[in-house]
Amino acid sequence: MSSSKEATGARGGLFGAGGRFKGGTDPIMEKFNESISFDKRMWDQDIRGSIAYAKAIVKVGIITPQEGDILVDGLGKVREEWANGTFEIKAGDEDIHTANERRLTELVGPVGGKLHTGRSRNDQVATDTRLWTVEAERDILKDIGTFLTVGAEFAAHHIDTLTSGYTHLQPAQPIRFSHWLMSHLAAVMRDAQRLQELIPRTNMCPLGSGALAGNAFGVDREFLAKELGFDGVTSNSLDATCDRDFVVEFLMWSALLLTHISQMAEDLIITNLQRGVTIDDAYATGSSLMPQKKNPDALELLRGKAGIVLGKAFGLTATLKGLPRAYNKDLQEDKIPLFEAVDTVKDCLAIATGVIATLKLNPQNLMKVLCPEMLATDLADYLVRKGVPFRETHHISGACVRLAEERNVTIDTLTLEQLQEVDSRFEEDVMKVWDYEASVERKSSIGGTAKASVQKQIDDCLAYAKTL
Repeated sequence: MSSSKEATGARGGLFGAGGRFKGGTDPIMEKFNESISFDKRMWDQDIRGSIAYAKAIVKVGIITPQEGDILVDGLGKVREEWANGTFEIKAGDEDIHTANERRLTELVGPVGGKLHTGRSRNDQVATDTRLWTVEAERDILKDIGTFLTVGAEFAAHHIDTLTSGYTHLQPAQPIRFSHWLMSHLAAVMRDAQRLQELIPRTNMCPLGSGALAGNAFGVDREFLAKELGFDGVTSNSLDATCDRDFVVEFLMWSALLLTHISQMAEDLIITNLQRGVTIDDAYATGSSLMPQKKNPDALELLRGKAGIVLGKAFGLTATLKGLPRAYNKDLQEDKIPLFEAVDTVKDCLAIATGVIATLKLNPQNLMKVLCPEMLATDLADYLVRKGVPFRETHHISGACVRLAEERNVTIDTLTLEQLQEVDSRFEEDVMKVWDYEASVERKSSIGGTAKASVQKQIDDCLAYAKTL
């Protein structure tokens, strides 16, 4: 009898002696095998799933209505313990499912052992993870909505500020600072749309699939889906228990979102170096040696997080690629990258929102990076408007740039006579080309950097953010 007790204690109540196992588990194996240390985050989802399942097995007559009420009431008490922080995890609580079932049975007695009839931890964990992921995704959409609103309002407030646009990190054409900011918000809007598209695929109910072959007691899976707020049920029980596509999709999505945030952070780091913007003290740190330093650490960390999340996405995909069909314990490794990715995304969105909300623009310094050579395309466009083919005007404008360089002057200081030496079709009104504001306003097509075009982008972004 003593050996049976030892085995029961070593394996917990679920796999106690007298069943399949005779001996206890190696303590190192217990630690290696357990997931309660991290999947306890799904305590609420697990209890919700169990309440729904208790109702479902009442419907098919596996337990009486009275027993169903006892289970639901007991699960409510377990939920209260988790909510108020008094739930005690004990030795043998391998995962959140066994912990909740163990505590339920302590509260309601032997009837607690009926809850798991026809159910497997395979469909149980798949259900919990889907519920948790959908809730996290919807919460993240709200965070994105806040980020987009703060960013778009910042863009609207600074819509008159001009600066340099770059390609290859070389001055290219003048743009509005708000146009630059809206370019990054446009990418995040696509991210939000992609996340919205992920949710319906994730929000399908696997409960009632059993270990792999389905439920032997005919539980109403559509009832379970409705009780838990799913959009529908999974179509194949074997696939339902091992499908982690929704986790990989979220991890890949997270990597792309953070890539976009990283790109914005890099631009701000460069602009901060040029003194075009000032990062608020709340998002900067100092040096342990150099008193003058103010480092944009928040932006650097935003830049760094993208690579870490991308690694998690590739790591889990590599885990999945060699698995035989149906549930394998390898799938337990989906939780930590999922939970960490959600936490990282939420933290990064909060930090990025704070950085933008407190950012200070230095309009004079932003204007300093403008240079007349950036208007060389406008010079070419000037002749286009006079009927000259663009390929010819491109060559002519390039010759003017070279002339200015040879004379060691800026292109806007070339006289009309000097321009006419390059091409006689230049007229006196060509001197109006050297106006940054006019250049920006000529880019008035949809999505352009003209004021009205940028304002339209801002308005559309604010409207979309309200839907999240």
